[in-house]
This record gives sequence, C-alpha cells and structure tokens, in this order.
Amino acid sequence: MNFKHLYYFWVTARAGGIMRAGEQLHTTPQTISGQIKLLEDWLGRDLFRKSGRQLELTDHGRLALGYADQIFSLGQDLETALRQVRGAQKRLDFRVGVSDSVSKSVAYRLLEPALSLDQPVKLLASEGKFDDLLAQLALHRLDLVIADEPMPKRVSVKAFNHALGRSDMSFFCTSGLKARVKGPFPGCLDGLPMLVPGPTSSVRRQLEGWFARHRLVPVIVGEFDDAALMKAFGREGQGVFMAPSVLDEETCAQFDASVIGRTDELVEEFYAVSVERRISHPCVLAITDAARGQLFGV
Repeated sequence: MNFKHLYYFWVTARAGGIMRAGEQLHTTPQTISGQIKLLEDWLGRDLFRKSGRQLELTDHGRLALGYADQIFSLGQDLETALRQVRGAQKRLDFRVGVSDSVSKSVAYRLLEPALSLDQPVKLLASEGKFDDLLAQLALHRLDLVIADEPMPKRVSVKAFNHALGRSDMSFFCTSGLKARVKGPFPGCLDGLPMLVPGPTSSVRRQLEGWFARHRLVPVIVGEFDDAALMKAFGREGQGVFMAPSVLDEETCAQFDASVIGRTDELVEEFYAVSVERRISHPCVLAITDAARGQLFGV
C-alpha cells in the first residue's frame, strides 16, 4: 500500500472535503483526487460518494478511516518516542473503555489513580456499550474495561473479571420536590415522580423487584441510559433519582440535592475487565488498589 495515498484520504475524510484538505496539505484538489483514486483502485473499493456538492464516506470508507486513524496515531506515537529526550521516562499509553452505564463520577474516581504514577501516563478513554468494549478488548485495542457488571459467560472473549467494589444506593431530590416527601423511607417514594436507570442497567433490574417487595408505585417520568443526564433532570426537580452512596456528598453538592433515603437492598458493583488473569499493568494495579483500599474499602 502507498501510505501517501492513504494519508491524503485520511486528511480529506477528517477535513470534510477535498478543498479543505487541499488547504491543509498545501496542494491542489486535483492532486488529492488523483491520489485518492489510486488508493481506491488499489483497494478495489469506493471510499467516497457524492452527496449533492459534498463528499461522504461509503461503508468501506468508514472502515478504512478507522484503520487510518490507528495507523497515523501510531505514527505520531513513533515520532514522539524517537524524539523523546534521552534519559527521560517513556510515556505509558493507557487505553481504557468505560461502559456507558457507569456513572461519570465513579469512572473518574476509579481512573484518577492511574494518572498519579511516577511514570508519565497518557489516558486514552472511550465510552460505549459493554459488549462493544469487550470486542475492542479482545482485539487488544483496549487495556481495560470498566463496567458495573462482570463479563457474562456467553461472551467468548478471553478476559478476566476483577472486582473493584460495591456500593449501596441512595435516593436524592431537590428542595422543591422534598416538600412532597411524606413519611419514612422507602414508603415515601410511593406516588412520587421518579427518574430511573435504563433497562440495561444492573441496578434497574434490582429496582423493579425492590419496588414490588415494598409495594411501591412511583410515577416513572424518565428512563436514562446516561446517569449524568438522569441527574441533570433531577437537579431541575423533575423527579427523585438514584446514585451510589459512596458519592453522597459529591452528588448533593453537584446537583443541589439532598438524600431522602439509602438502602443496602440495591447494590451497584464495579468491575475491571482485562486480558490479564494476574494484574501486572501498572495503571490497572493502581486502579484496583485504590478502589479496594480507598473508594470502596473492600
């Protein structure tokens, strides 16, 4: 493969068009078009198609762009490594995926110790569905996945679950809504507007059974896959919302809310999933040690 052709394609895709790519590369649109056409001929696939006066990526083009991103990112890493001052510590790239069902605040508290190592670390964090992140882990594109559930047995990925800890759950509401809270917890939730995690959340599955056991019928006004969005609605007084009890102080301060009850019948667990049975990666060691010793006190 001629990587100059691939580079012209990559810049064009990232710039959003041949004219802008020409400005960045200081060359003519005709030259860029010719280079991309040579790449398409070599691959035997069209990478762009016209949409009105614009160019858009084909399915093959999107696939090629994903690989090009990795290729030229590695190229930048290579240049950085070779230009590094002699005697300086080598920077450690730490690629981690965070399941979108994990609270952003918990994710930060879990990952922050990785940036406190003596060795320089560059954190490359991404968010996504748990199954998608496990696929990236299997391809060694990630060093670690943070999730609120262990890797299921049905997934054929050679990886290992490392329990980080668990937290009881607290229920929060704003001062305006608190005036409607009557009686002791959890009975006070009956009939109140409530914001709940989406159906894929591990806590949501527990919550439905908990409502039934306590004969509670709150008014579900919103379901959220994103915990941060759920709390944002809660901050505006749209309903009672939940969060791990280890974050009580932070949640109250950040979302101008107060705790109206806690329960150990609802538990959120957190796991680090890695390809290592015995953890040796320094960032993963820092995360697991801090989570078990400080955050959750396992």
